Amino acid sequence: MQKTLLALDLGTTTGWAILGREGSITSGSESFKPHRFEGGGMRFLRFKRWLTEVKLNCEGIDAVYFEEVRRHLGVDAAHAYGGFMAHLTVWCEHHQIPYQGVPVGTIKKHATGKGNASKDEMIAAMKALGHSPADDNEADALALLHFAVAQQEV
Repeated sequence: MQKTLLALDLGTTTGWAILGREGSITSGSESFKPHRFEGGGMRFLRFKRWLTEVKLNCEGIDAVYFEEVRRHLGVDAAHAYGGFMAHLTVWCEHHQIPYQGVPVGTIKKHATGKGNASKDEMIAAMKALGHSPADDNEADALALLHFAVAQQEV
């Protein structure tokens, strides 16, 4: 039986891709944009709730891969990413799910042959593999999933 893998492009709009036990790939993006009158931590609570829903819908997750970002264009983006990463790793530890960060350049190089591929190049690379990503977040998660599969030799 195949492993269920979850790949995440963390952020306010989180891209996700899942390889299910039967070998099918599903993907999308989920918005965790703060709502008008809620506290700053609510986006992270919604993120954790969403992760749990994904786990239940998949009947378990065997491993999580996330895009490891080392450089951000702004302080707010860095803070948001750090919050999502912290909540993801705590959630994985709590559920005893192995997790691994993969550098952005490694994912891009695997998907396109270029470590500095643009958003459009990443979307095009995933379309060439038969996917229909709605945005760059979903494309990045799909590319990460393909990298994870290649590493695991699933």
